Amino acid sequence: MKKSIIFSTLLLLSTITIFAQKSDKPLIYSNKSGAIKGFDPVAYFLQSQPIKGTKEITYVWHEATWHFVNIENKALFVANPEKYAPQYGGYCAYGLAKGYKVKIEPDAWAIENGKLYLNYDQSVQKDWNKDRKDYIQQADKAWNRK
Repeated sequence: MKKSIIFSTLLLLSTITIFAQKSDKPLIYSNKSGAIKGFDPVAYFLQSQPIKGTKEITYVWHEATWHFVNIENKALFVANPEKYAPQYGGYCAYGLAKGYKVKIEPDAWAIENGKLYLNYDQSVQKDWNKDRKDYIQQADKAWNRK
């Protein structure tokens, strides 16, 4: 009985440790310019284009600094970051579908069903666009396993 309890406890602790381990890359794609290379995530939705945010208007969310073009965009993001933040932490949607977290270029983007998706570059985005729905399903599964 005592050995069984010890074994169960060790098994539980090892399981918790496995799930608590961090990914090899941060949750949010960020570089020295900030989350998603300093581009305003709200601008994709409201201005329908990627726009570089300013260093004066920022917000820290998920340990990444997000930049905005104006205080209105910042306020919208702060009120509901999940609505405006890119899927998969801003990593390339196509890359995630293939099982990798890779960087993005802010001008390779799409909004699908009210969600922002970014890609490595416009060439990769062309491939992603060929079967966007399937790639999103694959990337969703990969992201949920992380």
